[in-house]
Amino acid sequence: MIALLQRVRRSAVWVEGEEIARIGRGLNILLGAFKGDGEEEVETLVRKIRTLRIFSDEEDKMNLDITQVGGEALVISQFTLAGNLRRGRRPSFDSAMPPEEARRLYELFCERLEESIPVQQGRFGAMMEVEILNDGPVTFILDTREL
Repeated sequence: MIALLQRVRRSAVWVEGEEIARIGRGLNILLGAFKGDGEEEVETLVRKIRTLRIFSDEEDKMNLDITQVGGEALVISQFTLAGNLRRGRRPSFDSAMPPEEARRLYELFCERLEESIPVQQGRFGAMMEVEILNDGPVTFILDTREL
């Protein structure tokens, strides 16, 4: 699995002009799944995200995790993160997990993360408009194939 984490001051998502989710300080998480991913990858990402010290302390140093700052998460399904751009000009999505399997992992990821912090969700498979007020900017990519 792959997650793009953006530390945000706020983030929101709209579907068909209707706001469906909004958070304040925390993380906007774009989440993608590869063929072969499973619960182990979900647990690895959740454990890492819960404990990453990427929020600033009173000395403006990245020393605090999301729970220590009372942060929230907005999780957006993002199958294009599993795209391959190595050849040609059009992305290949051959390694992306099929939608129904990916939905199960997406929902499991949100459920597990919500055991530690408040979680809002985008709408799986929908065309979404996402507003992100990036804080820093601070952005990280977590790929379970590399963890």
